[in-house]
Amino acid sequence: MRSVGEPSDAATRRRGLARTANIEVIPLRGVAAQLADIPPTTTITVTCSPKFGIGRTVEFTELAARAGYHVVPHVAARQVADRAELRSIVDRLAGAGVRDVYVIGGDAATPTGEFASAGDLLSALATMDHPFPEVGIAGYPEGHPKIADAELLEALRLKQKHATYLVSQLCFDSAVLLGWLRETRRQGITLPLRVGVAAPIDTRKLVELALRIGVGSSLRYLSKQHGLLGSVLRGGAYRPEQLLDDIASTPDLDELGIDKVHLYSFNQIAATVEWQRRVSGTRAA
Repeated sequence: MRSVGEPSDAATRRRGLARTANIEVIPLRGVAAQLADIPPTTTITVTCSPKFGIGRTVEFTELAARAGYHVVPHVAARQVADRAELRSIVDRLAGAGVRDVYVIGGDAATPTGEFASAGDLLSALATMDHPFPEVGIAGYPEGHPKIADAELLEALRLKQKHATYLVSQLCFDSAVLLGWLRETRRQGITLPLRVGVAAPIDTRKLVELALRIGVGSSLRYLSKQHGLLGSVLRGGAYRPEQLLDDIASTPDLDELGIDKVHLYSFNQIAATVEWQRRVSGTRAA
């Protein structure tokens, strides 16, 4: 099981987690102009939503790859019609030099075709020649609104044989996150974890973004923890330092197999990169 490494103390761990974090981008029109804000060594992940479709995800992945970035596209199973379309997507991503994909079920209410879940698509992908040594799947520290916990665990067990890492959905409570991870390990899930962390958020800008991409996709988490919905109403801002500190200082971090951090930027990219540089102790090139 991979881990962050052998840092000497929590502060060093925190800097390492921030420095190596991936940054998630929503492929809205115009966001390509913000790519220059992201250091070339940073991995970019690209979301896949029912509103924009998987075609937009693949197009933006190709654009970011041409710009020299290591890119991880999200592939939403419920948006892929059949094996022929999956083959086409794999070929385009291969042509762009993609070596890492993140397979999710997706939020579409009805499957486009034969893939109703991430497990269905992963099984099909496993029968194909593909260039992806890294394949990620999702984990849910606070559960899923439509899937029972026992079903989620069984799905993880089935998907684990086709995956190489796990990405946790947003969770703002470190006790909940770490408790879920310890129990997941006890249940035999050994995949390295990329911890999903919300980047610093100007909540008024987040509301503006929600109006563009759909409220459910970006504001669903605001009622979860730490009074974030109230923060939105007051025009405040969320900062992720406490969650990162809690993760970095947990005594059994190495045993838990936390690989790195996955930053949900909500397209506040410049602020995300500036926070990453500050917390990691690095400077702009």
